[in-house]
Amino acid sequence: MTKPTATREESPLELLLEDSRKEFEQVQRELKEIDILIQQSTGEVEKLARRHARATNHLRHIQTNLATVPRDDIREAYDAVHDVQQRLFTMRGQLEKLQSDQKNMERYMTLLRRFLEATDGAVGLAADPAGKAAGSEEPVVVRLVGALEAERRRLSRAMHDGPAQSMTNFILQTEICQRLFDGDAEQAQAELAGLKGAATDTFQRIRDFIFELRPMMLDDLGLVPTLRRYAENFRNKNNIPAEVTIVGKEKRLEPYVEVTIFRIVQELLNNVRDHAQASQVRITIELEDDWVQATVDDNGAGFNVEEALSSARQRQTVGFSTMQERIDMLGGTLEINSDPGQGTHIAVSIPTAS
Repeated sequence: MTKPTATREESPLELLLEDSRKEFEQVQRELKEIDILIQQSTGEVEKLARRHARATNHLRHIQTNLATVPRDDIREAYDAVHDVQQRLFTMRGQLEKLQSDQKNMERYMTLLRRFLEATDGAVGLAADPAGKAAGSEEPVVVRLVGALEAERRRLSRAMHDGPAQSMTNFILQTEICQRLFDGDAEQAQAELAGLKGAATDTFQRIRDFIFELRPMMLDDLGLVPTLRRYAENFRNKNNIPAEVTIVGKEKRLEPYVEVTIFRIVQELLNNVRDHAQASQVRITIELEDDWVQATVDDNGAGFNVEEALSSARQRQTVGFSTMQERIDMLGGTLEINSDPGQGTHIAVSIPTAS
């Protein structure tokens, strides 16, 4: 009688690697689908932008001849502009969300690729045989996915509470203007003036939101100008002086290094705003031939470092735990010095290509 061939049971790390490979392939497929949708949405936005320009020009022509144009034509012109504005705003929002999803998925795919490259061939990522990070109850890739999803939820809430709510108010104000147009033209003009002011304010908030999400100047001008601009916005919005100091020769770095440093400084400034109760913060970028260091110092309330790190490991948030994992993947270091009532000093060092 032939003995059955024994099969080796796959280890938890091998199972995790297989799941990660499948996830990587799925993300690749989804990125291709998103690319197609972005191309289609871009074409639609361009068409709507041309329609909006024609409708706006027509409305301007009517406004210059307001006394001789029938009210029905005036109303029709305003309705046409309003309709195309709504469609254009919606399509631009859809396009921006697709582009944001694309960038998030590209970052996620990069993390998966690095994870697979680092762990394949029995090379560990500071993990135990179960594929878990030291001191962690979950695999690194699972925690990173959770952190990304938590950030997406935060952005979704911010969009809902900000621009989406403002657009709802715009629609209500527009309906009021339409009802007033025939009976009380002066009040309708006042409502339109208020609507214009609200639109201007919302437009600025959307620009700030886009800058928070992904500042275009990071790609165009690099890390240092973007941090200076971000610190200026931080001062203006939160009334907390934020000073940026550059040590060494200013230069462009690898895109992944610039993004990592910017996101970490952004997260640290958010912590200063939300928790530190600081009256000032200093950001120092030190540039050397083969490494870059970003330091954030504040004079706030401070905290117990061990308690904060322990709490961060237990939550799926973009906090110190995930920050440390990002830095570790790039071969960098994270230094946190703080005590209650003594302010906080955080330094991040990342090697760069020579």
